[in-house]
Amino acid sequence: MSHPHHSHQHISQATAALNSSGVVAYPTEAVWGLGCDPFCSIAVERILSMKRRSRGKGLILIAASIHQFQPFLVGLLPKYRDQLDASWPGAQTWLVPNNHVAPPWITGGQDTLALRVTDHPVAAALCRQFGGPLVSTSANPHGLPPAKSILKVNLYFRDKLDYLVPGSLGKSRKPTSIKHLVTGETLRSG
Repeated sequence: MSHPHHSHQHISQATAALNSSGVVAYPTEAVWGLGCDPFCSIAVERILSMKRRSRGKGLILIAASIHQFQPFLVGLLPKYRDQLDASWPGAQTWLVPNNHVAPPWITGGQDTLALRVTDHPVAAALCRQFGGPLVSTSANPHGLPPAKSILKVNLYFRDKLDYLVPGSLGKSRKPTSIKHLVTGETLRSG
């Protein structure tokens, strides 16, 4: 980050877009992501329609710290919370029991919620400035490869984004691994 002021300006503009039901694109650990306020159904609907993604799949939420996920972790056994704490921040997405704080358009009506505390500097800065978790889903229409460049993000979604936060992808080659917190089952290996 050679231009902290420059990057801060991008984060501020992206946050302003998020606060007005906007959809933004930003770099994550392995691929470009689309994000929005998880509690804004209008923004989430826009992302689902941009991606042509079914509602029942559920969406991943990212945060800058485990504290930002606190409301979603109420009722979780301490041993599970410790497990989350030990693996975050990092490229590990966990399916935690749905305590029904997250809206149904995020959980897809399922009994789990997908959460990750990101260690990507841009994604984390965005969550910090926004003041809470954000939707994080790969920037691609359903069935097409995830965007690995700004060029590809623009190719897919040029006129549909409210803001694109510049930056570099993290070092991961593949999307983060997804594990079920309670059963330990791996749903997607990273």
